[in-house]
Amino acid sequence: MARLKDLYKSKVAPALQEKYSYKSIMAVPKMQKIVVSMGVGKAVQDKKFIETAQQDLMMITGQKPLVIGAKKSVSNFKVRQGDKTGLKVTLRGQRMYEFMDRLINLAIPRVKDFRGLNPNSFDKKGNYSFGMSEQTVFPEIDSAKVENTQGMNITFVTTAKTANEAKDLLKMFGMPFRE
Repeated sequence: MARLKDLYKSKVAPALQEKYSYKSIMAVPKMQKIVVSMGVGKAVQDKKFIETAQQDLMMITGQKPLVIGAKKSVSNFKVRQGDKTGLKVTLRGQRMYEFMDRLINLAIPRVKDFRGLNPNSFDKKGNYSFGMSEQTVFPEIDSAKVENTQGMNITFVTTAKTANEAKDLLKMFGMPFRE
């Protein structure tokens, strides 16, 4: 079993139940999924960009990414409807906890000049989103072989009802928020 899943069951869930005085352990907020997405706009000019980004995202998440097409045509960007312009992966269960563990303990500490994640990036429903400027902070990616750096968006979807509950949940998992 994943280390963070054990942590959730043994420490996080009981602590949240006590803090917010939930009657049932089933009412305690938990992680639902993690969505990792990449916008690969350069793929319109050169199809090789989307293939390399797809390989990198597959190595980072351990799951094959879904290729996303453009919803609308935009003449200024030379994008037609249906052009492959993005990738996304939805992680659940075991893979979600393993990815979260690698992200918190390995990738985020490798970011240059890191001062903590923005604590104001929660939405009203208790989901947290942030962006990373390059994929080379993950240990699975060999930075010597990377031709072009690619940023990504990471969204943590929780069952929390409020942003404060979700923030406490992620803090207990070890997310390094700015003070």
